[in-house]
Amino acid sequence: MVAGADNRDVWVVVPLFNEATVISEVIDGVLAVFPNVVCVDDGSTDGSAALAAAAGAVVVRHPLNLGQGAALQTGFEYAQLDPGMRYVVTLDSDGQHQVVDALALVERLRQGDLDAALGSRFLDDRTKPGVLKRIVLWLAIGFTNATTGVKLTDAHNGLRAFTRDAVAKVRITQNRMAHASEIVSLIGRHRLRVEEIPVHILYTDYSRAKGQSLWNSVNILVDLMLK
Repeated sequence: MVAGADNRDVWVVVPLFNEATVISEVIDGVLAVFPNVVCVDDGSTDGSAALAAAAGAVVVRHPLNLGQGAALQTGFEYAQLDPGMRYVVTLDSDGQHQVVDALALVERLRQGDLDAALGSRFLDDRTKPGVLKRIVLWLAIGFTNATTGVKLTDAHNGLRAFTRDAVAKVRITQNRMAHASEIVSLIGRHRLRVEEIPVHILYTDYSRAKGQSLWNSVNILVDLMLK
């Protein structure tokens, strides 16, 4: 067995805002593979924080909604308090990310030749975004590739893994959706060794009902233009 293969050296950071319907199931799935999970509750008003804690996650709370970028940065800082942490995974709280894909990212980093492994929904045909969402994402990807110098196929996928050294360099200051482009920019600035790994984003009835499938992508473009 590879040292650390029980994943006690991994922290999973889950930004959380009003996902009471699914957060218990998400945490259950993560804890089946990764024993260390920190949910950063970003001002939820629906009891999400209590449900995440009951499911077994460590919960850190923002008193106000600051945005996903701020939640990720808080999670990074919490994970770095553990001297045994070697890897940090970011995973969304809405059930769209697959834990098996998160594990694949960590296993790739364990090979020792990368600083970051990023999920991409466009390296295979498992993910089925709608046409409009695909167009908006492609526009955002083109903008990010042109402005950061890092060429990716999916610049705004929330499923990522970093080594300890890398996560110390990825200090997020963009609180809202533009944080994803900022992360890519920091990867380029610090010349981090990065590779994309194919992942399956599951667009559920729940996420579509909330409008996340499209509006998150539109918000990305708006934040990029205002950045």
